[in-house]
Amino acid sequence: MKPMRASLKVTLGQLSVAGVKPENQDRAGAMLSDLAGHGISLVLADGISTSNLGAEAAEFAVTSFLNDYYATPSSWPVETAARGVISAINAALWGQNAALADIERGHVTTFAALVVKDRIAHCLHLGDSRISRVENGRLMPLTRDHKTGRSLDRALGIGARAEAGYVALPVAEGELLVLTTDGVHEHLSPEAQDVALALQDPQEIAQMLVDQALVAGSTDNLTVQVLRVDSLPEADTPLPQDLVLPSLPRAGEMLEGYRIIRQVQSTARSHIYLAETPEGARVALKIPSAEMAEDATFRTGFLAEEWAARRVRSDHVLRVPEPRPRQHLFTVSEWVEGQSLRQWMTDNPHPELAQVRALLRQIVQGVRALHRRNMIHQDLRPENIMIDTEGTVKVIDLGSVAVTGVERTAAGGLGPQAGTYQYTAPEYLSGDQVSWRSDQYAIGVIAYEMLTGRLPYGAQVARIRSRKDQAALRYASARDDESGVPAWVDQTLARALHPDPSRRYDALTEFLVDMERPNPAWRSGAHRPLMERNPVLFWQGVSAVLALLCLYLAVR
Repeated sequence: MKPMRASLKVTLGQLSVAGVKPENQDRAGAMLSDLAGHGISLVLADGISTSNLGAEAAEFAVTSFLNDYYATPSSWPVETAARGVISAINAALWGQNAALADIERGHVTTFAALVVKDRIAHCLHLGDSRISRVENGRLMPLTRDHKTGRSLDRALGIGARAEAGYVALPVAEGELLVLTTDGVHEHLSPEAQDVALALQDPQEIAQMLVDQALVAGSTDNLTVQVLRVDSLPEADTPLPQDLVLPSLPRAGEMLEGYRIIRQVQSTARSHIYLAETPEGARVALKIPSAEMAEDATFRTGFLAEEWAARRVRSDHVLRVPEPRPRQHLFTVSEWVEGQSLRQWMTDNPHPELAQVRALLRQIVQGVRALHRRNMIHQDLRPENIMIDTEGTVKVIDLGSVAVTGVERTAAGGLGPQAGTYQYTAPEYLSGDQVSWRSDQYAIGVIAYEMLTGRLPYGAQVARIRSRKDQAALRYASARDDESGVPAWVDQTLARALHPDPSRRYDALTEFLVDMERPNPAWRSGAHRPLMERNPVLFWQGVSAVLALLCLYLAVR
């Protein structure tokens, strides 16, 4: 028998109090189980005191980090995963603050996260919350405050980008690591530290640090987390980024506990299998092709789909099971028994408008779930939408999802990857701003194709190279003798499919409402100006008028 390997074990003490203030805007949380090889983590946030939204921002930051970090692929390095999550959190907070005249009245919070994985402590922070280690009975800061005078230089929600400070260092058994907000560490004298750190129990240390800061006159909220490392895993624990590409399995074979039932699909990029978990549940396994797996960027990005799916809770988005430690490079997702929307469209070439509406409602529900988490799908098409045997629509294939605030190079493959040209919004090709409205365009194309069997712009989109090309797109009306599309539905589709993203709907729900019943403007036959109907013709007319005017003035 092999001897049992040592594991990471810790003891945590923590305390958060309002102090002399009427409200506590500090928040703290921890995950002490090493889920799927991600390590354990402590998180602390201090909402900015000038805003009554500080506590809300701190709560969101702590909760989101603990949820999203453990949803990242285990093959990502800790720094990559943590920075990606922090960037996504900052984007969500900044999205609520960007229009404010005074940022100090918005969702702004300091942030500190400690992740201990294998035998390494990873520290990330923004603002003046600190991470320290205990040396010779004193708190020795591992982080440097992002603060000038009384003003924060960095914090979550204070700007469009969040550049977290980062340091990694080896830890030893018996070591104490301490996270504190400024209401604590700014009021601890060396003598006060001596008293508190002489104690043995982490919870007693946390209590004494808070008590000593209050005695010293702290007027702020006070939060402390004290982590004692009781045991560490062996030094030769295999690293998760060393995942091995498995040999392509055959039916009946096992792959890390999953029994292969049959191969479902094989492409130049990946191979998909129907498999069964040890508990008997059916799942889909995706293994990258040997050629693609040689690309380090692709290997990192391959697992991004799992992270994106774990960040969403919706009946209309493909689910991914909780992560398990693995040795091989593959992903796991739920198995959807049913057919793709493409197959449904083949089987139903002339659907009723009511059928199309019912499918659109579910597609929009799934896409809105992504948008609420600041994610853009970017590859919506009939092949990536499944309809199960109960009629439930599920958006699948999140491999091209972009997370707002997360750069492709920092988050392992997340970023702008437009889908096939037929469903790709023109702004991807012209260099215009990409946003959630780009997904609206793809949904519009899908609705148009379901109703007509053709595409709204034919092959025009594939030829776009500039904004001029984008503006020259000509929408082909969905109305004809064969489709029977009502005029008001055609006008609704035209708006959702407008070449200019700013001219599309301001919300997907508005699009759905106009698909359900005639918009008053459509019903009244309100005149659409020439500039909207045909912008190129409009400007050609303006140019012609100006040319005639110049000629007239020259003759005079």
